[in-house]
Amino acid sequence: MRVLMVGSRGQVGSLLASQLLQADFETKALNSQELDISSKESVLSWQSWKPELIINAAAYTAVDLAESESEKAYAINEGGVKNLLLLASLCNCPLFNISTDYVFDGSSAQPYVESDSVSPLGIYGQSKRAGELQLELSGQSFINIRTSWVFGENGNNFVKTMLRLAEQRDSLSVVADQVGCPTYAGDIAAALVSLADRLRVGKEMHWGHFNFSGSEVVSWYGFAQYIFQQAGLAGLISREPAVSPITTKEYPTAAERPGYSVLSTAKIRELYGVEASDWRLAISELMPKLKR
Repeated sequence: MRVLMVGSRGQVGSLLASQLLQADFETKALNSQELDISSKESVLSWQSWKPELIINAAAYTAVDLAESESEKAYAINEGGVKNLLLLASLCNCPLFNISTDYVFDGSSAQPYVESDSVSPLGIYGQSKRAGELQLELSGQSFINIRTSWVFGENGNNFVKTMLRLAEQRDSLSVVADQVGCPTYAGDIAAALVSLADRLRVGKEMHWGHFNFSGSEVVSWYGFAQYIFQQAGLAGLISREPAVSPITTKEYPTAAERPGYSVLSTAKIRELYGVEASDWRLAISELMPKLKR
């Protein structure tokens, strides 16, 4: 099966590219210089390759910067999806897309299911939701994976930020009133590969929105504590900094963030047999990779 994958330098995309190749997919894994999804011409130039599946791992993800770069965020997160859907239509193939917990406002008291109403708080979430609307209105077969708190060995993420700060400071404060489920990028990639493999062998496909995230709820504060603990055990940091909990109000940011970002992963487990990501295990296995 020919798979056209965009966003090959991102957290998920970099790992997805290698996993697709390992699974013997004929893969074109492209970065933003090789294929700019915000450009219709750039996207349609790949029509002659005749992909049988398109996977969009590209996105504008600078949450705070998006507040002042809304045009760029929408060009990629909405326009990019629209362009890829056009290519999918011309090639008569499905589109897999990665979205975010930020399409929800975080006011829930129980894990979000795929059918819950969406109400993104900031430009980033609004632009990602606009991309989802393109999927819904297109008439194309799609799978849209909503995920949260992504971390991995590549790209910028909370884990790397905490490790950098641990080398610079003896103590730091971390927000404790925002909770969610961290998700390892490699597990998102593995979930997408398993869905692609199901498509390849002709099994029944269930289209639409699916949540995929970590299996355990934690605050940013609790997540930071676990990161430092595992980093210390792996010899990545010389000493664990003292971590103090603070409120969201004490750490103002340009973009408002959901206070509750917990996603129910029951649907993808029941329909596809894909289990939630074990982020604690992933963190412990990630530390030696980061050390190398």
